Amino acid sequence: MLIDSQNNQYILTKPRDSTIPRADHHFIKDIVTIGMLSLPCGWLCTTIGLPTMFGYIICGVLLGPSGLNSIKSIVQVETLGEFGVFFTLFLVGLEFSPERLRKVWKISLQGPCYMTVLMIAFGLLWGHLLQIRPTQSVFISTCLSLSSTPLVSRFLAGSVRGDKEGDIDYSSVLLGMLVMQDVQLGLFIAVMPTLIQAGVSTYSSIFKEILRILILIGQILFSLAAVFLLCLVIKTYLIGPYYRKLHTESKGNKEILILGITAFTFFMLTITELLDVSMELGCFLAGALISSQGHMVTEEIMCCIEPIRDFLAIIFFASIGLHVFPTFVIYELTVLLFLTLSVVIMKFVLAVLVLSLILPKTSQYIKWIVSAGLAQVSEFSFVLGSRARRAGIISREVYLLILSVTTLSLLLAPALWRAAIMKCVPRPERRSST
Repeated sequence: MLIDSQNNQYILTKPRDSTIPRADHHFIKDIVTIGMLSLPCGWLCTTIGLPTMFGYIICGVLLGPSGLNSIKSIVQVETLGEFGVFFTLFLVGLEFSPERLRKVWKISLQGPCYMTVLMIAFGLLWGHLLQIRPTQSVFISTCLSLSSTPLVSRFLAGSVRGDKEGDIDYSSVLLGMLVMQDVQLGLFIAVMPTLIQAGVSTYSSIFKEILRILILIGQILFSLAAVFLLCLVIKTYLIGPYYRKLHTESKGNKEILILGITAFTFFMLTITELLDVSMELGCFLAGALISSQGHMVTEEIMCCIEPIRDFLAIIFFASIGLHVFPTFVIYELTVLLFLTLSVVIMKFVLAVLVLSLILPKTSQYIKWIVSAGLAQVSEFSFVLGSRARRAGIISREVYLLILSVTTLSLLLAPALWRAAIMKCVPRPERRSST
């Protein structure tokens, strides 16, 4: 048992007698507090026209280290919140069938790669002008190049759109590019330590470091190929009989259906994790495989999983608020607003330019909507930033800047998304999109 300066007790190990039950009361109190405070915060945001997710972030700010500091089990709260991301991406995959993925795979592969390269190029240019180390410039540009998959998934949740003849659905392009960015995230985390070592190595060892990077990229591409081959096998031979068995056994008992779908999602999550691909991609592919069974199956599973996703998503967005420091934002508000607007505008313009080159001529109108969805910065920059901070790549001030710019860009995202939807989406589709 560990006792801190405020006499808070933390259980580190269980006693020898395993028949005595133990519970983390701090974690229970934290979840209860988040659940109670998220209601008025979400209600307030709904009243003033903001998405409820910002109410949950505000809840995290109020309860976190920068507010009342009442959250004791921060690691446990963040871990539980990750399940909100898993189920969100599962439902996204449920609406994103393999046929739609196959239709836009070239765009999904090319778009994020071009955008990341352009962001890094601009970052190195600004870093040279501001005399920032190239390693730090590359890292900051990498963080800012990512977009928020959970946020955009919430924008697109529940909006079912059919493809027009000759056109590409903007939700397919947007989700495909976001999934590719999630894959890039794992690549960035794996490659960054090697790049740092290469930057301080002698000329005789730089070749070896570059060779290691190329081998690593090859391993990741091999893992992705193995994952998609496994998905093809599951879709062809296993998913149909598996779901029919679940459906038969779950008549009058939805628990079996929910448990079976959750187990399949965790199975895909485990497979992608073992192959060194992001767990989020496994959840997305699980939903996409189940969606191949038809629209009726999708509707039935969505009704069962959505309440679980909604509760866990509250915990996830509240955990983001735990890392926001309002005092720093207030003191540096002018600088942060300028930086945030610059990043959002730059990402929007770059996305428009890239999509103008790779989209078919009949689908050029969707570039504005997709660019609006990609203009914010992903909350996964918190993950990259924390790792870089521990490794000494960036200073505490740069880390706080990344967190603040990310948060402010997420706050601007709904307004930009609604503007793009109102201007570019045909009227019959607007109601379901907003």
